[in-house]
Amino acid sequence: MKQRPNNVYLNSDHSAVMIIDQTQLPNREVILENKTPEEMFVAIKDLKVRGAPAIGIFAAFAIYVLAKNNCNQDSYQEFYEDFMRHKSYLDSSRPTAVNLSWALNRMEDVVLSNSSDSITNIIKALEVEAKEIQAEDIAMCKSISENGLLILKDKKNIITHCNAGPLATSLYGTALGPLILAKEKGMDLHVYVDETRPLLQGARLTTYELDKHGIDVTLICDNMAGMLMNQGKIDACFVGCDRVAANGDTANKIGTLSLAILANHYDIPFYVLGPSSTIDLETKTGDEIVIEERNSEEIRSKWYKEPMAPPVNAYNPAFDVTDHHLINGIITEKGICYSPYEESLSKIFDENDVD
Repeated sequence: MKQRPNNVYLNSDHSAVMIIDQTQLPNREVILENKTPEEMFVAIKDLKVRGAPAIGIFAAFAIYVLAKNNCNQDSYQEFYEDFMRHKSYLDSSRPTAVNLSWALNRMEDVVLSNSSDSITNIIKALEVEAKEIQAEDIAMCKSISENGLLILKDKKNIITHCNAGPLATSLYGTALGPLILAKEKGMDLHVYVDETRPLLQGARLTTYELDKHGIDVTLICDNMAGMLMNQGKIDACFVGCDRVAANGDTANKIGTLSLAILANHYDIPFYVLGPSSTIDLETKTGDEIVIEERNSEEIRSKWYKEPMAPPVNAYNPAFDVTDHHLINGIITEKGICYSPYEESLSKIFDENDVD
């Protein structure tokens, strides 16, 4: 893949946030310029930018651009009120991925901690913070990839769900990161990719990324994983995450729970990979995670010339929550966390790394 250093970046005069429109892949690589609050909201809501880390990076750049171009700069109070209006609007675009609110809260902290400074300097500080969020993600993805590589030593056939590669982050990705790093180191892997209904991120994006990196990849429908596991063709499952609760319950793209249940039945290790920014210790269990429900037409008609179902009711949640007892390990940039997750996840926010 012709890979830019980053898939989310500022234009030359910092008046817009540029992204690869992921809804156009794999057939077209379209670069979108996002200048207005409405364009930024739609970019997140319509999954033009997607993947929990990428959403957080985009949100940080977006609120910086809006502060620079659209916030009232006559007084701090007016500036802060405008900033918060834009922050609340962007934060309402998608409810499940924690990185969105996490990044926006970091940017708000910059505004609050510099309240005695000039508006010009506050805006400069916002720029620095947004770039730092992206730089941190690049470093985290590399560390996650290296930690995940430890699991791959004796596992050649991997299954993954949805998309957690460079497009969803900044560089290597999370769930795909160890696979890409393994290929760079000369390891031979075979990756089965669930198509991932209803938006086909696996079919459209994951196969695209793995194929461009020269990794042997096979696309399957979401309901085929059990048969492959029964045939002994899967050694491990690697998936990303949009929010991890304090007890290890993990929200990820719809279908992840089914894959985890199957892996548990066939005694196949199931790993979740993500940066520590995706861990939400304030959310105690998965029962507290708000699950986004999307337009039912994504199931009935989105991918077809004509609707493939009559106008009956359709249920279209974007995510499900995998119970912590189905997860063998949660791989972060600070190490691999194991059960009991209440202890291991909380430790990664201490100075010492998790083993």
